[in-house]
Amino acid sequence: MALKRMDNVGIVVESLDAAIAFFTELGLTLQGRATIEGEWAGRVTGLGDQHVEIAMMVTPDGHSRLELSRFIAPPVVADHRTAPVNALGYLRAMFTVDDLDDTLARLGSHGAQLVGEVVRYEDVYRLCYIRGPEGLLIGLAEELRSSGPA
Repeated sequence: MALKRMDNVGIVVESLDAAIAFFTELGLTLQGRATIEGEWAGRVTGLGDQHVEIAMMVTPDGHSRLELSRFIAPPVVADHRTAPVNALGYLRAMFTVDDLDDTLARLGSHGAQLVGEVVRYEDVYRLCYIRGPEGLLIGLAEELRSSGPA
């Protein structure tokens, strides 16, 4: 049996609306929003009876998704939002953008803050990390040259 695809990456947030607005500004589209609750869902996560509001965001190419979750019950028990870049576990999601400067300006209106600085990797990328809503660590990359045939 072979792996077919990666379906999504899940991120737990306090404000689903703020996270949706941020990722919409980045260029993702809200694919759907729902409430998941009951003992059956808790059997999957190991949390018992749970009540979670989720939003599925999809990238413009349709291949990648973020599942944003706001737990109503049980309450959130840990907070990794201010963990440094070298912390164990989830690090960041990386997105390729057309115009890094424009993206930073637009996301700044949603509270995004540059972590370090924008750097250039050879003649291939301009890269940076930002902290988005609730301190989520997001990587941004702007391709500087086409990766197609020369």
